[in-house]
Amino acid sequence: MKEVYDLIIAGSGAAGLACAITAKKRGLDVVVLEKEPVFGGTTALSGGVLWVPLNHHGRKQNDSDSVRAVQTYMQSETGKFYDEEAVKCFIENGPKMVEFFEQNTAMQFIPTLYPDYHPDAPGGVDIGRSILAAPYDIRELGKDMDRLKPPLKTITFMGMMFNSSNADLKHFFRVTKSLTSFFYVAKRLANHMKELALYRRAVQVTSGNALAARLAKSAFDLGIPILTETPVRNVVVENERLVGVLVNRLGVDQRITARHGVVLATGGFPHDVQRIAKAYPHVNRGHQHLSPTPKSNTGDGPNMAEAVGGVVDMRFQEPAAWMPVTQVDFGKGEIGVFPHLLDRYKPGVIGVLSNGRRFTNESNSYHDVGAAMEKACAGMKETAMWLVCDKSTLSKYGLGYVKPAPMPIGSFVRSGYLIKGRTLADLALRTGIDAVNLEQTVREYNKDAVRGDDPAFGRGSTSFNRYLADPERKPNPCVAPIEQGPFFAVKVVMGDLGTFDGITTSVVGEVLRRDGTPIAGLYAAGNDRASIMGGNYPGAGITHGPNMTFGYVTANHIADVAARAAVPQPRGNSDREYA
Repeated sequence: MKEVYDLIIAGSGAAGLACAITAKKRGLDVVVLEKEPVFGGTTALSGGVLWVPLNHHGRKQNDSDSVRAVQTYMQSETGKFYDEEAVKCFIENGPKMVEFFEQNTAMQFIPTLYPDYHPDAPGGVDIGRSILAAPYDIRELGKDMDRLKPPLKTITFMGMMFNSSNADLKHFFRVTKSLTSFFYVAKRLANHMKELALYRRAVQVTSGNALAARLAKSAFDLGIPILTETPVRNVVVENERLVGVLVNRLGVDQRITARHGVVLATGGFPHDVQRIAKAYPHVNRGHQHLSPTPKSNTGDGPNMAEAVGGVVDMRFQEPAAWMPVTQVDFGKGEIGVFPHLLDRYKPGVIGVLSNGRRFTNESNSYHDVGAAMEKACAGMKETAMWLVCDKSTLSKYGLGYVKPAPMPIGSFVRSGYLIKGRTLADLALRTGIDAVNLEQTVREYNKDAVRGDDPAFGRGSTSFNRYLADPERKPNPCVAPIEQGPFFAVKVVMGDLGTFDGITTSVVGEVLRRDGTPIAGLYAAGNDRASIMGGNYPGAGITHGPNMTFGYVTANHIADVAARAAVPQPRGNSDREYA
């Protein structure tokens, strides 16, 4: 490993790789340092969606969208944390970032049909702001294929991946009802089994695995080394300027010098036990929290920034992207975390607290449902809800990690993951839910659900509610009664998809001291940097979209500063220009 580079990136997720690739294309000598033995970070486990308003794919879907509408929506969503300068930078550079990567790298995007998560809010839209990494054959990575972080096991089927919004899932749900779907699924399974036999993993990847793989391939094509098993221990400051890092490379401590800067992109602090105990209200109450993010995301970036004078304040009401999750026991000591991305939207599924009462619109976004659960459980013994359905709904859609028919459910009942009751009262007894209230809740829900109505919480009232529901269910794709026993439930607790609070930076990513001055040569990107969304979750991809955009912005800024340093500049020039 070389001892000197122009730029050092700590972290191999989307933000870090976007920054590295942009800097390399601008002529800087770059290295990416990754703590884990695999690269891709949280990105590789994610849905791979990017929220980038006014990108050219979205323009084709919704040519009426505008800068003013995006500004209005973001102001509505971020409230008192609205940062006009940062929003302006994001809106201007997001589309440029998309075009840059599609024109210069292996990165390709495809449009989605995702509405904003709050499409009825001022400036919200029903389509055109979220894009997705195109599927990818990871054999293109060659010898580095095995270093790509595998997808989250709980959201694959025997290791096979599919996007939540594509045709694959629809065929899997209809496999016993449609000959077309049966043959489609049979072909997918046959191809997947062949891949497992040859490579011991899926090679046709989608979602965040495709995003991470495409970015890594782009980095390798440019000659950027991604050094895995190389954790950054400390950043080195000399004469008030960041000059490099101390790493442990294959058990050997080593110093690497950076001529023009170090970018912290280590994934935030979702597994920093001490920090989340202060930041997460339910953890502060002693309640359970399970995060499907990489366990290596222990706050290294924020901790290193603070050690040299950076600021990591807990400012946002919602410090993380909440995700309702369940714990899955794979046996032999292996525990997984299942994020409830789809089941809550399906008709015939409701969520109740231990008191037997519903508390929110279950078809809202995972973050909104998580935030509602956080508040509803403030005075309770645990922050948890039970997702409840009947036999026909379970058979049709599954529930949590339990797959729909014809997949068997016996092992899940025996393990206690799926609770079964002959009646609602029996189900309540087995789960500890208040039986009288549960029966009353279902009775009141059913009275309107038979007509497709949910006057209590308005399920199906927005395009986003309906997007991941069942379009064949009329008149409301999100609502159906819970009628025929046996009845089933799974216990859902709080998790997260990553942190929103983070290092305080300038718009271009400079790490700032408490007095607002930058620490020369030190930058933050991705979830290490405080989110532009101010603790809210406005749409699909609000992490990757801004993270890649500001990674691109930060790299261009560093390259501009490096170029100006090589040539004497007239007095008065600013080095804080955007890309």
